Amino acid sequence: MEYEQLEDKMQKAIDYLCEELAGIRAGRANPAILNKITVEYYGVPTPLNQIGAISVPEARQILITPWDRSLLGAITKAIQVAELGVNPINDGNGVRLTFPELNEERRKQIVKEVRALGEDAKVAVRNVRRDGIDEAKKLKADGQMTEDELKGAEDKIQKITDKYVEKIEKVIADKEKEVMEV
Repeated sequence: MEYEQLEDKMQKAIDYLCEELAGIRAGRANPAILNKITVEYYGVPTPLNQIGAISVPEARQILITPWDRSLLGAITKAIQVAELGVNPINDGNGVRLTFPELNEERRKQIVKEVRALGEDAKVAVRNVRRDGIDEAKKLKADGQMTEDELKGAEDKIQKITDKYVEKIEKVIADKEKEVMEV
């Protein structure tokens, strides 16, 4: 039984969850929300972080300073198309994004989104568990595993699953805390 493969797949579900959560705005400016934005640069869609410097000069502001100032208009347009919920301000040297303070209702809505993402990650982990148990049952059916070994494999797979579900719950709790602070 390949338990390391199961753990790798479960870890990928957590990594994906963390990547998705990084894109959720929680009251503070987080440059990770710009990760999926691309800008047309000499005819090639290029990630925003590869055509300029991204900094956070204040808690609720992101500053994008392109290395080629001719891209300011393209950056502004790409951010508008991405619908981040903020208006980019082109000041001639860079593009500023100022995020409004989150109200209580919006915070609760974000927490619901975070929990939904967490549930999706748990489902992915449970699917990996199911596949692992199915594989163990197939090995038993083929005569490569005894009934006792099957029971032991199922127990070990369940323990691995519980460990990863616990990790997901901690990631979700940390993000909820971050969203509800301030």
